Amino acid sequence: MILITGASSGLGAALAKVYSQQGESLVLVGRSQAKLEAVAGSLSSEVVCHAADLTCETQVAGLFESLPQVPSRIIHCAGSGDFGPMEQFDESRIRRLMDNNLLTAALVTKEAVARFRQQQVQLAVVASTAAQKGKANEAVYCAVKWGVKGLLESLRAELKGATMTLVGVYPGGMDTPFWQQQGCDSHVDASGFMSADEAALMMANGLIASENGYISELTLIRR
Repeated sequence: MILITGASSGLGAALAKVYSQQGESLVLVGRSQAKLEAVAGSLSSEVVCHAADLTCETQVAGLFESLPQVPSRIIHCAGSGDFGPMEQFDESRIRRLMDNNLLTAALVTKEAVARFRQQQVQLAVVASTAAQKGKANEAVYCAVKWGVKGLLESLRAELKGATMTLVGVYPGGMDTPFWQQQGCDSHVDASGFMSADEAALMMANGLIASENGYISELTLIRR
């Protein structure tokens, strides 16, 4: 069983399609039950939809408590973007980015590690190439994604010797509904970006592990 957050659109939905075609049972997580069920309706494997606000600690705990079995893989895709000159950002915009990106990653990874540290579980957290290099008009977005990268690097050190494995995924230049969000739509022209389906297939291939090894960091960039 594979658990995918942010599965109602974009990379999360594309990953659900890839793994469904491979016959994997899935738990899809997002804020909207209706959107999740729309994605599930296009899939051929067994799918459970779980609507949750991943910025809420009790709802994250409830999600993990409801899992029918230990997942083989947890993929945290949930996040949001907002761009523009730094002086245009008020507290609410800054907090929204912090909550939707860094807080969700912290709560999901905390719960996963608490339950599955000594289980054969792969935990993959999707950040962004914004976690690797500063960019103009992306100051707050880069800051929270750098925070996610710091979380992952520190957590990997904590998991040294544990059975669980941790993978950081850094996509960049991917055309998904992300770019139609307010604050994103005027920032870039995404028409030449790789599709979510392309990125999902590359990511799924990169997450394949052997008995004695795995890829700990995966960067997906467009040509």
